[in-house]
Amino acid sequence: MIHPFKELRKLFPTLTNTIHLSSCSQSAISLTVKDAIDSYLQSWTEKGMDWEGWMKEVQNAKNEFARLINADSDEIAVLSSVSDAASSFASALTFSTGRNKVVTTDIDFPCVGHVWLSHERRNAKVTFLPPEEDSTIQFQSYERAIDSNTVVTSIPHVSYYNGFKQDLKQLSYLAHSKGSYLFVDAYQSAGSVVIDVKDSDVDALVAGAQKFLLGIPGIAFMYIKRELANSLQSLTTGWFSRQNPFAFTNQILDYANGTRRFDTGTPPMINAFAARAGISLLNNIGVESIESYLKHLSSICIEAAQKHQLEIASPLDLDQKGSNTALRIKSASKLEAYLKSQGIIVAARNDVLRIAPHFYNTEDEVIKAVEAIAHALITK
Repeated sequence: MIHPFKELRKLFPTLTNTIHLSSCSQSAISLTVKDAIDSYLQSWTEKGMDWEGWMKEVQNAKNEFARLINADSDEIAVLSSVSDAASSFASALTFSTGRNKVVTTDIDFPCVGHVWLSHERRNAKVTFLPPEEDSTIQFQSYERAIDSNTVVTSIPHVSYYNGFKQDLKQLSYLAHSKGSYLFVDAYQSAGSVVIDVKDSDVDALVAGAQKFLLGIPGIAFMYIKRELANSLQSLTTGWFSRQNPFAFTNQILDYANGTRRFDTGTPPMINAFAARAGISLLNNIGVESIESYLKHLSSICIEAAQKHQLEIASPLDLDQKGSNTALRIKSASKLEAYLKSQGIIVAARNDVLRIAPHFYNTEDEVIKAVEAIAHALITK
């Protein structure tokens, strides 16, 4: 297959001397993002403080994320991490007798489960759905678990462990039929999988910028549908969650309209510059074409792994996985370090080594990485 994004590889200088396949952890740096960071530093140098310009860029980042997931910009809040976003959303819920159940899974990234457990002191009752042997969650498990006592169902769109992808629209319909909200961690999908929050009707969705969104750590976005946001009051507040942040009133707690009420303190400015640039690049390319190409690279990776008789921990059905193809390997972290010394960047988690290409990667890079893994397992 001819690489459809070949001309865009020049935006990623690291690709000249490394094979960068760790977008499930940290994407490769682009000149687009680097220039955006430099522009922040330049404004700081020249103006000392450019508050108006910096806040405009934060809003631009919100706008780009909203465009990415088919939301309105006033339905987006900016926080520093998915943990912060999940905690803020959870704190706004009421765990009343008769509707205090939280349904989540053991394939979520641990911090999300920790958030829900922290609310047991507020009467939350947390149910963790165990994965099948292939580290997936069957729809029937949700059908059995979600009931009239469930206040929120919390899921990962794509699993950080093996790339297993879930059907948001199907799960949203099920959750709503029982009166439950659907909260989605899209950290492993946003930017590589098409997301349409209106069509799937999810209630809340969070994602950070450093993975497939091409940005850096320290900033995350939270979507909450407008009609829901206005009914919630987070216990985590800040001056930007107020009606008028510049009123400087100490004794009035007036939540802003829309999801902006989930903003907190001064936004991470430099991170917003990077996030805006990265997400804008993705929007201009089109996530639909990116997802299609990444499915092709998944098929290449699976085929190469099978050829070398490597154990694949990810679903083999391309419609049930994201970009991440996980290979089950003992001492995965040690092998990750060795491959890095050879110029191949992949990401270990527990007993798997994850190969997670983005649109800038080639078939040849994926094949070379798999061959290097197979060779290392024989010789090391």
